Formats: sequence, structure tokens, C-alpha cells
Amino acid sequence: MFNIFLTQSGGLLGPIATLLGWILNAIYEFLSLFGIANVGLVIILFTFIARGLMIPLTIKQQKFAKLSSKMNPEIQKINAKYKGKKDEASMKKMQLETQAVYQKYGASPTAGCLPLLISLPIMFALYRVIYNIPAYVNDINAMYSSVAEGIRGTNGYVEIMSEFAKAVSLKVSSFNEVGTDNIISLPHVIDILAKFNSEQWGELADKFPTLQTLIVDKSGEIMHVNKFLFGLNILNRPRLALPDILIPILAAGLQFIQTKQMSTNNPTDKDNPMASTMGTMNTVMPIMSGVFCIMLPIGVGLYWVAGSLFAIAQQFLINKHMEKVDVDELIEKNVMKANKRKAKLGIDPNATMEELAKKQTRSIETVEETKNTTTTNYANSVKKNYEPSNYKKSDVSHKAGSIAANANLLKNRNNDKGDK
Repeated sequence: MFNIFLTQSGGLLGPIATLLGWILNAIYEFLSLFGIANVGLVIILFTFIARGLMIPLTIKQQKFAKLSSKMNPEIQKINAKYKGKKDEASMKKMQLETQAVYQKYGASPTAGCLPLLISLPIMFALYRVIYNIPAYVNDINAMYSSVAEGIRGTNGYVEIMSEFAKAVSLKVSSFNEVGTDNIISLPHVIDILAKFNSEQWGELADKFPTLQTLIVDKSGEIMHVNKFLFGLNILNRPRLALPDILIPILAAGLQFIQTKQMSTNNPTDKDNPMASTMGTMNTVMPIMSGVFCIMLPIGVGLYWVAGSLFAIAQQFLINKHMEKVDVDELIEKNVMKANKRKAKLGIDPNATMEELAKKQTRSIETVEETKNTTTTNYANSVKKNYEPSNYKKSDVSHKAGSIAANANLLKNRNNDKGDK
């Protein structure tokens, strides 16, 4: 089902994942100083810290939501005014009037989306780091590496590990070195081992009898650091029994509370066609979270539970803060910021949207006129340089194209050169 390998993430998310991985490793090493080597606790603290770094974006989004509550009625009136009008003139007027509302409140149509667009890559990278812990935590990586190196030194390990890869839903065909050199690299062996549950470690020891002692010792260390409350092993999938089932229940329940909290703070207009869709999503998504938690390792569910807990507490505190924020003062600050940006761009802050549109149109027309003038001058210049000589205007009359006419033309040119 998943093809995420425990080699560190690359691509666009690579730098973000590397930074978050450094934080994760630092937390683990800090707790180890006090004799607390527990991946479950590290996941919780790491989630809180990573979410905490995104608080400024969340506050910005909430400010825009509060501003929208005052701005949206005006936008809805404009939409109702031009409802059903599809002609170009009406569409332009609707756009200008809508932009004028945003200008009035010092807001931008993309202001609500920008924090989300910034936070999404962070969230995706955060998930990858949580799912790929051995790639980022040095001490845990060392536990897996000692077993992986022993396996790679054993004959026939490629076939055995390929079978285990299938069992943990990894595609060996994605490992380039298997097809070319018939080997599995050290990071990819760790990719496979990192998805093992308690039973699979026992099967691995049976498949590699010469490494049995090493596998038993290291798997014991790995199981120890991955144990959480009530004896839960965060590498295993939750069973449909206590205490494992608590993780999916908590993940679904807390996300339901979180969505209710958000819908209360940002009520959706009932006339909006998206309102019913959003209501359905708010009900379905918590249920899906619970289902996914049953399908995935407990560690991923623990991350979702910790994230929801933090989000609920964060939203509560932000709500208290936003209650003290005066909307009129917020609008005034937004307008001042917008005017400063316009001034830097050489735009008159007091100009209306219609005046700006006319100015832009005039600028385009000026550019087009300049283009046309330049093109015309160039064409005239070319025509002048390449048109045939007007020998008929000379005092000698010869038939055009005759030998005499051409001789006379050469004579005149030579005379011109002599004068110079």
C-alpha cells in the first residue's frame, strides 16, 4: 500500500524533512541523556514542537477568517446582484466591485489560502519524518544498521529479504540495485526491517540462523524503545481489542471535536452550495481517520492523536486571543499595510479599482502604440534602403533595365565616389 522508503526524503519536501528530522533526532538525544529512550514520547513532543512552529500561520489564518465574517456579507450581495449575468460587461463590473471590497478591508483574495499553502508541505514532510524515524534518528538507525549489515553478509539474503518486502508492502522492483547488481543496499534493507512487527522479527531470526543472537538482541532493543503506554508497540498495527483499539477511537474522536470547533468559529453560509459538502466532510473525515489508524502502525495513529490534541488546545487559546482583537482595528492595520505595498509599487493608494483598471488599460495601449510606431519606422527604413535607384530623375534618359541605363548608373556612382 505504501512505497515510502526509510532513506531520507528528497525532492521538494527534502529540505523541510531534513530540518524536521534534525529536530526529531535532537529530541531523542536530549531524552536519552535522562535515560528516557522512548520513540512514542519523542513522537508526541516532536508533533507539539512542529505544530508550535506553525502557530503564526494559524493565527494569520484565523485573523483572515474573522475579517471574512465582516467582509463576506458584502461579497455575497455582489454575487447576488450579478447572479445569472454571464455577459462580459457584467463579469467585469462584478470583478471590480469584489476587488473594491477587498481593497476596502485591506485584504487579498489569496490571504486565506496562503497560510494553508505554506503549512501543507510542512505537514507532508512531518508525516514522512514520523513514518521514516530510523532515517533521521542516529541511535535508532544504528540498531537497524547492525542487523542489516549482518544480513547483507549472508548468502541468499536478496531472495529472503525480497519475500519480507512483499509481506510489508514494499516493492523490491523500486530498488534499482536489485535489477542491476542483484543486491539490496543497506538503506533499503533498513527500509524493510523498519516495518517489521514483533512476529516478523522472530521469522527473520529463523531465516538467518547464523545471525539469530544478533537479531534477537537488536530486535529486543528496538522493541524496547518502541514500547508505549499499556505495553503498546508503536510498530504494530492496532488489534481490535484493548488497549490497541484506543488509538483509532481517540484519533477519530479528537478529530471530530477539532472539526466541530473549527466549524463553530467559522460558520458556513447555508446558501453556499459548498455548505452541505463541508458538513459531510466534517463527519466523514474523523471516521476515515479511525479506519486508517487500524490499517497503519500505532505510531502513525499516535502522531494523529497528538496532533489533534495540540490543535484543540491551540484553537482554544487562539479563540481567547481573537476575542480581544478589534475587527475595526484589524481592518485599519490591513489597509495601512496594503497602502504601503502599493506605494512601494508606485500605485496611488487612494485610487479606486476602476481607475487602476483604466490606468492599466492605458498603459497597455501605450505599449501597443509604441510597438506599432517602432514597427512602422523600421519597415519604412527597410523600404528606403532596399528600393531601386530612381535613375529616371537624372538628366539622361535610358530605357529601364537596358545596358546603357546600368552603365550610366555605375558611372554616376563612380562620380559620387570621386567627389568624396
